[in-house]
Amino acid sequence: MGSRSRRVGEAAAEPKVGVGVVVVKGETVLMGRRRSSIGASTFAVPGGHLEFGESFEECAAREVKEETGLDIEKIEFLTATNTVFSDEPRPAHYVTIFIRAVLANPQQEAQNLEPEKCDGWAWYSWNDLPKPLFRPLETLVESGFNPFK
Repeated sequence: MGSRSRRVGEAAAEPKVGVGVVVVKGETVLMGRRRSSIGASTFAVPGGHLEFGESFEECAAREVKEETGLDIEKIEFLTATNTVFSDEPRPAHYVTIFIRAVLANPQQEAQNLEPEKCDGWAWYSWNDLPKPLFRPLETLVESGFNPFK
C-alpha cells in the first residue's frame, strides 16, 4: 500500500462509484433535498450507486426511474468528481460520474418514489441552485461547469 493506507476500523476503506444525473428541461435541472446519511439536508440531482456490470447510462436511467418515475433519453457522460466525506458520521470516498439526460416525454411529472431518501423533486435554474449543495455537485458547480454548454 501507498502512504495513504487504510486505518483499522475505518468505515469506508474502499472508494465507491456514484452516478449523478443532471436531468435538464429547458434551462432548468431536477434536484431534491437528500435525507440519506451522507449529505443529509443538501440538494442533489437524482442518482445512486453503480451496480456490478452496469454501464453509467444504464445506472442513470435506472436511478432516475426508481427515484422519480421519469423516463430519460439522450443520456451522455459529462464529467467526474472525486470526493472524500471525512466529516460525515460514516466517512466515505466517492467517485461520482455525472451524466446529462433529457425527459423522454417533456410532459412527465417527477414523483417522490423514495421519500425516506428525498424530500421531493423540483426544477431549478443552473444559475440559481438551492443551497447547500451535495458536495460532489458543489465541486462541479464551483469548477465553473455548466451542463448547458
